[in-house]
Amino acid sequence: MSNHHGHNHAHSHVHTNNKKVLLFSFIFIGLFMIVEIIGGFLANSLALLSDGMHMLSDTVSLGVALLAFIYSEKNATKSKTFGYKRFEILAALFNGVTLFVIGSIIIIEAIKRFFEPENVQSTEMFIISLIGLLVNIIVALFMFKGGDTSDNINMRGAFLHVLGDLLGSIGAIIAAILIWTFGWYVADPIASIVVSILIIKSSWGITKSSINILMEGTPSNVDLNKVIESIKSEPQIQSVHDCHVWTISNEMNALSCHAVVDNEMLIADGEQLLRRIEHALEHLNIQHMTIQLETKSHKHEETTLCSNVLNSNDQVSHIHTH
Repeated sequence: MSNHHGHNHAHSHVHTNNKKVLLFSFIFIGLFMIVEIIGGFLANSLALLSDGMHMLSDTVSLGVALLAFIYSEKNATKSKTFGYKRFEILAALFNGVTLFVIGSIIIIEAIKRFFEPENVQSTEMFIISLIGLLVNIIVALFMFKGGDTSDNINMRGAFLHVLGDLLGSIGAIIAAILIWTFGWYVADPIASIVVSILIIKSSWGITKSSINILMEGTPSNVDLNKVIESIKSEPQIQSVHDCHVWTISNEMNALSCHAVVDNEMLIADGEQLLRRIEHALEHLNIQHMTIQLETKSHKHEETTLCSNVLNSNDQVSHIHTH
């Protein structure tokens, strides 16, 4: 007997909010991106131009994130039985990688300016950077309050892009003040490098999380020991094996395992047992589960995943999550 429990998304309103937030941010950032890139050329400021290019990547990334939300809501098909939910994860990975690439390019250009300093129009740089800071603060606050930037990896990737822009604007403002006050033209590439390092650092977390999901690694918000112990806490369960826990999309972690039970119990109380286990696992961040009940006579490898939980030190033996 097996049971497939589909999680009924109570997050549709969250997705709707995320889409509205991304659409507003896409339009707002896109319009100012044009102003900042033109201003970067006119002021001959690498910090301003790099921030403008970062805004260009933001506009693209926000658009990709928005399309991912729209596309992920498509219904499941026979060829895509889980639907298109992982488009959000692919969008997050795209955002993480583009952040890393942009940060690296800016650092390379900034190093060149150390050896060949250029005059920078500090007044224009300051004014445009100040406007850019205000734009980024507005968008960041809107995304933070209206979007799911903590749990949704796609939304978090877009939010990190905007935060990177915000830091870039602050760096450009500081550089403009130093150039205008002391004539320190080297402040322009220094500000670019500092901001780029912060951008690369933020890109690592989102890229790592996206790759872990695509590699079907164990979700960070799931304690596998507790999951197995919860299943085995039922007196009818004799052992658990072939256990897999992975993430399908942001709001859906999945589990599949084989649970060995007594032969008579399998017929008499199997459905009630499965419902109790499902209820318990929902509190452990498992929203989709497949649990196969079987008897001792059912052949399986003893060395496979989740074969045993050692009571002495609460460690899981023979676990290979995917």
